[in-house]
Amino acid sequence: MHGLFWKTARSLLLPALLAGFFGVPLMAAAATDGASTVKSAATPPSDADLASAKCVIGEERFLPADYFYCLATESYGEQHYAYAQKFFTEAASWSSKPAQYVLGIMALNGDHQPVNRPLALAWLTLAAERPQSDFKSAYQSAYASATAAERQAAESLLTSMRPTYADATAAVRAEKRYAQGMAQLAHLNAGMSNYCMEGLVTPADLTPDPMQCPPMQTVVNAIDKEAAIVFEGWSGHVSVGALQPVHAPASPGK
Repeated sequence: MHGLFWKTARSLLLPALLAGFFGVPLMAAAATDGASTVKSAATPPSDADLASAKCVIGEERFLPADYFYCLATESYGEQHYAYAQKFFTEAASWSSKPAQYVLGIMALNGDHQPVNRPLALAWLTLAAERPQSDFKSAYQSAYASATAAERQAAESLLTSMRPTYADATAAVRAEKRYAQGMAQLAHLNAGMSNYCMEGLVTPADLTPDPMQCPPMQTVVNAIDKEAAIVFEGWSGHVSVGALQPVHAPASPGK
């Protein structure tokens, strides 16, 4: 199983992108990301590596695909396989192609579940639907080795899966969440210059010090960078770029 996480590993969490602002001492408890779990090109991450992921709950309001993928890898590393399956599936519903790929490989290999080749082919079909997809070869290999009956069963499964997991629905839904979250940041930018994301710098039960939080534009840049990865290859994504403050309307007579 570790090999498939290694193959899809990338920068998954905002702490790594914001580490330059915080510096090492403040980020010591929160700077682990998906890419840092990969020790080398030849060494896949261990369960301990996967379990050490620090998933930032505040990311869910912008990029739930990334957040739930992180929770899934963390759960898998902790050997909570049912939760891992649940979170991978949730990430897949937000158009996470790595999550769809992982679900396909798990079904193909019988990873903590019965082998289900039609289901594996269906997930890999979804994972590889974008042009120049990194998962195209995995899909082609699974398709080539499938029987005619398995291909037919996979297509039947896709009839019910596409309305939830295909880009035509899932990516549009994820883009809407992203746009709503970024609009909220633009609104907050009218009254504050820093943004304290939940779970990033302080425990949930403490009120963060705004001065310990990164500048608003730094957060926007980090989210935009992650969004470019999540939506890579999908033509409907538009990056926010430089954040324009929302100014309060002038009072009458001014």
